This record gives sequence, structure tokens and C-alpha cells, in this order.
Amino acid sequence: MDAERQDSATRTIPLFPLQTVLLPGATLPLHLFEPRYRQLAVDLLTGTVPDRRFGIVAIRTSAVREVEDLDHVHPIGCAALLGDSERLPDGRFDIITRGERRFRVLDIDTSRAPYLVGTIEWVDDAPVPPTAGRAVEGLRDAALSAHAVYCDAAWHRDSWATPEPEVGPGPLSYLLAADCLLPLADRQQLLEETQPLRRLRMVSRMLRREAGFLTKLRAVPAPPPELIQLGLPASLN
Repeated sequence: MDAERQDSATRTIPLFPLQTVLLPGATLPLHLFEPRYRQLAVDLLTGTVPDRRFGIVAIRTSAVREVEDLDHVHPIGCAALLGDSERLPDGRFDIITRGERRFRVLDIDTSRAPYLVGTIEWVDDAPVPPTAGRAVEGLRDAALSAHAVYCDAAWHRDSWATPEPEVGPGPLSYLLAADCLLPLADRQQLLEETQPLRRLRMVSRMLRREAGFLTKLRAVPAPPPELIQLGLPASLN
């Protein structure tokens, strides 16, 4: 499959619609059993799809059983880089992916390959103003504090870690959210936000809200329904 850049603004990329959101910098394990996605794995591993890269895009509603057009998926997705993979004796694959760059889906082609192929454009963050140093520091501290409160309520202390100090405000919000079991709508909202400082404020608010729920319920979080079993038919896998 040809996934070369079509021009300076757009390119094509295989699409894998799921009932979850991949965030930049986060890892996502996938179990591929449907023939079209087994073929995608083969194409990624053999170089038919360049750079071992494809796109993950969230389905708008579980009522969608087959993605056929733009209305069935959220407009912003995340490129996934194929990492470790294992081909099982019956032809299924277990793979590990890592989120990279965000994209906007412009068109979906259902006939070009066994799997969906999307025409996309990359979506980057707006630059943080050079004069925003004090705001960055305050929002970073607030987000790290909210992350610690959530993780203390949800996980064993040795199962999570604070991001390194050199992590910038752009990727920091994604790293903090990746540690936490946020609903799909929250993760999609974070994915679509292109203002890094606003996204830090958003993730801080989300994590404190969820930590409050956990403290009141005195329970550890269960995975959101969309993460319980990605191999279910509703995932279109």
C-alpha cells in the first residue's frame, strides 16, 4: 500500500477505528484477530506500509458496527508506531503500539485495501508564548499534584512515577493522562486540544475529579468499558 506524502499538507495512512483513544506518548497493546487487521500487521512488518505507522481513531458511538465514512469517527486521531509484535500459530497477532503525532481525518477510503485508509493532515500544538514561564510553572505544579493525588488513590506507590522535569508542557498532559483511566470523552477532549497550557489545566481538573470519586467510593478504578476488551466485535477489530 502506498502511504507516501501526497503533498506538503496531507498524506494517506491506514486507519484502525477503536472504541478508545490513543494519546501521544502512550502505549496501547492490541490483539488482532480479524483478517483485515492481520493483513495490516503483515503490511506493517514487511514494509508495505512504510515506517511501521498507522492511525488509531476513536469511534463516535458503540452503535456503529462498521466504519464507512467520516461521521462514524471522531475527527482527530493519533498515529501509532508498531513496536513489539508476536504472530500466534493461528495467524492472530499481539502487538504493542506507541502514540506519536495527532492528525485530522479528511477522508476515508473503504476500497483501497482490506483495512480502511484515511487521508489525513497533521495537527500540531500552538506554540507556548515565551512570556508564559510563570503560567507554565504554576499549571505544571497543579497538574503534577493532581496526578499524584489520583495515583495515590488508585495505584500502589511503586506502580507509577512522576514524569521527568524536562518534559515540556505539551507532552506532559498526555503522560499524566496515560497513567489514569479516564473516560473516552475526556481522552478525546485532551487529544483535540491544541493549546498546551489549556490542556494542562484540563487534565488537572479531570484527575482531581476522578480522584474525588475514588476517595468517596473507597475503590480502585475499573477500566472504562471501551478498554475492558478491545477484541470485542464492537471494537471493529
